[in-house]
Amino acid sequence: MSAIRVFEKAENIDRLALQVEEQSRPAAGKGECVIEIHAAGVNPSDVKATLGLMPHAVWPRTPGRDYAGVVVDGPGEWIGKEVWGSGGELGIRRNGTHAKYLAVRTESVREKPKTVSMLEAGAVGVPFITAYEGLRRAGMPKKGDVVLVLGGNGKVGQAAIQLATRAGAQVFAVERTSQLYRGHANGLVEMIDASTNDIATYVHERTGGHGADIVYNTVGSPYFEQANRAMATGAFQIFISTIEKPVPFDIFAFYRGQHTYVGIDTLAMDSAAGAKILDELAPGFLDGSLKPFPVQENTVYSLEEATHAYRAVLTGSSERVVLKP
Repeated sequence: MSAIRVFEKAENIDRLALQVEEQSRPAAGKGECVIEIHAAGVNPSDVKATLGLMPHAVWPRTPGRDYAGVVVDGPGEWIGKEVWGSGGELGIRRNGTHAKYLAVRTESVREKPKTVSMLEAGAVGVPFITAYEGLRRAGMPKKGDVVLVLGGNGKVGQAAIQLATRAGAQVFAVERTSQLYRGHANGLVEMIDASTNDIATYVHERTGGHGADIVYNTVGSPYFEQANRAMATGAFQIFISTIEKPVPFDIFAFYRGQHTYVGIDTLAMDSAAGAKILDELAPGFLDGSLKPFPVQENTVYSLEEATHAYRAVLTGSSERVVLKP
């Protein structure tokens, strides 16, 4: 088998060098399945870990958090099944998915929906799990709620928009410039150009002064102040990332607004936790109300081309990048 190995952190992207090693196929231990990987998404966290930006990452290791493949060893009822999965421990605290084979606990293995291809399934994990967990912690959007997604054309943003429109929410999405929404949705998505609009004023005007019940802030600090002003009374704001760590914070407006902040770190969620979320998402992929991200031919790489794949992600690819062992 082949597997990517990272032996020490790279000082910068120019020094990123991933080694491909031949390794023997693992045998399934008690309570385990061995999966032959057919597709594995490359996430920003995978790349950041190789650059030493994840202090809890173990060295050396095989990176990668998302996968889709076929079970080739383990309990008899699983052999030959097409499966998918994602875990915060994979590629960080233990060997991950950027390899020909992966051994995982059987409790974390789930059958892939038949409506989703292998390449698409390998690219679903982190963005959809992150989006779902944030919305879950914020109580999940309901019909008639107002949801504001900052960074709406990012992959987590698109997944959050799919889930919010599926629930019947009124959805606004923000980008730095004038853009059309690039993803799937189950209803209208009203785009806001942050370069020409005050986000908070726009949302309040368009909702009769109500504001946003849920703000999914995928960017963090650049939109923090406007996001706070856009929040309705009793609203939630979800954070998954930031550029600047310290931000000005008005405690008075926070408690008078009865606001709640929700922090999401899917690196703390293992494959079993990810599997439970995939259980919730699978019906949507089966009935077509949720759609996987399209995977373009020019963003699919072999393991031997992994360095190019990682560079594409770090330099801001707008499409999902997938390794195909």
